[in-house]
Amino acid sequence: MPTNDSDFLVIGSGLAGLLTALKLAKKGTVSLLTKRDAGESNTAYAQGGIAAVTAATDSFEAHIRDTNTAGAGLCEENIVRLVVEHGPAAVHELIELGVKFTQKDGAPDLGLEGGHSHRRILHAQDLTGREIARALVEACKAKTNIKIYENHVAVDLILKEHARDLLPSRNECLGAYALDCAAGKINTFAARYTVLAAGGAGKVYKYTSNPDTASGDAIAMAYRAGVPLKNMEFVQFHPTLLFHPKEKSFLISEALRGEGAILKLPGGEPFMHKYHKDRELAPRDVVARAIDTELKKTGANCVFLDISHKDADFIRKRFPHIHSTCLGIGIDITKQPIPVVPAAHFFCGGIETDANGRTELHNLYAAGECACTGLHGANRLASNSLLEACVFSDLASSSILKEMEEHPSRIISSAPEWKTGKATQSDEAVVIAQNWDEIRTLMWNYVGIVRTDKRLERAKRRMATMQEEIMQYYWDFLLTRDVIELRDIACVAEQIIRSAMWRRESRGLHYNADCPSPRPEWLTPSRVTRYMM
Repeated sequence: MPTNDSDFLVIGSGLAGLLTALKLAKKGTVSLLTKRDAGESNTAYAQGGIAAVTAATDSFEAHIRDTNTAGAGLCEENIVRLVVEHGPAAVHELIELGVKFTQKDGAPDLGLEGGHSHRRILHAQDLTGREIARALVEACKAKTNIKIYENHVAVDLILKEHARDLLPSRNECLGAYALDCAAGKINTFAARYTVLAAGGAGKVYKYTSNPDTASGDAIAMAYRAGVPLKNMEFVQFHPTLLFHPKEKSFLISEALRGEGAILKLPGGEPFMHKYHKDRELAPRDVVARAIDTELKKTGANCVFLDISHKDADFIRKRFPHIHSTCLGIGIDITKQPIPVVPAAHFFCGGIETDANGRTELHNLYAAGECACTGLHGANRLASNSLLEACVFSDLASSSILKEMEEHPSRIISSAPEWKTGKATQSDEAVVIAQNWDEIRTLMWNYVGIVRTDKRLERAKRRMATMQEEIMQYYWDFLLTRDVIELRDIACVAEQIIRSAMWRRESRGLHYNADCPSPRPEWLTPSRVTRYMM
């Protein structure tokens, strides 16, 4: 069984994973695992940009205030300040690594998005994530001590308790098992330190802006290893996913609303004035619920986002990717409104970490969307996610390198090989497809934008039954990418349901029609672990 030892194992090739790998490579060897090719991640699909205080008219206090307001009382004050004050340095580092942000009159062209009181969104036209991914992938590939393993799907963390020759005083992470999809074999990746940066879990829901890679693998692996998950009920639904059969999961950036786009019903009537004083620039949870309410009220399949009243040359220059994509399916956004619907977009909850990205499991860190640092609270402020990934990549790597200096004699522990047991090749792939579709539909209908006690209870019962079916399949047959991802989305779905049932109020992204108001006694994070009864 192949064993790939390195000083550091990084799982995920988005902004958090790539930047962490670059920083750790200064002091050792890095194995970087990615499910597809190195450039395929949630980061690559981020259109809007990165929020940071760079203008003289802006301030840290304003950015902190905006973040706390969006987070509906659950943001951790020290983390918010930490991230916001690191913003300018994070942006400068990206520029030094080759990221080319759009300029205007010799300075960054700053965009405005919902919930922000100032223009502070640095962007690369409307392809910011793709530009960041390009620069960081190039930088990682130029490092001889970073080895990138593409088409490798992480299966589980390797724990010290699994190594029977070791008698631990405390459990710790020794690395991870991963499926080499090309060879069809499970490889062992042993490392001194492991960083989970495998992104979010949008594929848990039927409609999502996320790519197919976003199946919550890091969150599920951490949970199975006993690491606490925090705030899993807070799933952000982006208000505006393109509604068209020829385009799958294509996001219409919030930046359009920042530049004056108006949401309208099929008959052309604006409606956001009925829901919030800031109309289209209200926080995302408000906008998504407003659209969901109007769709249920009218029976329409979608609403429309109209920016055609703006100058056509401005639209083409500011949003070239959105313009060309829509034009390719017959929609000229300089003249026509864009059909849109809400979709699962970002997980504010995830693996619980401290202010350095450290988890409760020794030698295991987490950064990026899979982590819950305390920054977002009950609702993420637009474009704070790329900022968070930058800052916590730096904090986590600095913490790891400091710990490594303090314990220079620590070696890479021997990790047990993966055992296939009596598993055989599956001849019933239909079981995977059926459960995959059922979980995603169930989560959309019962644990989506608006929830009720009855829907959550139904979801809990059905998920328990499906978990039994999935786990029997998991142990009976040899692993494939589809089996691994099905097991992971089922695990994540179950924890979202548990967290949503625990929170007896509505706050931020969690809206329960049976308890529709926020309550002060629930002003606390949710927390679930594998060992909770």
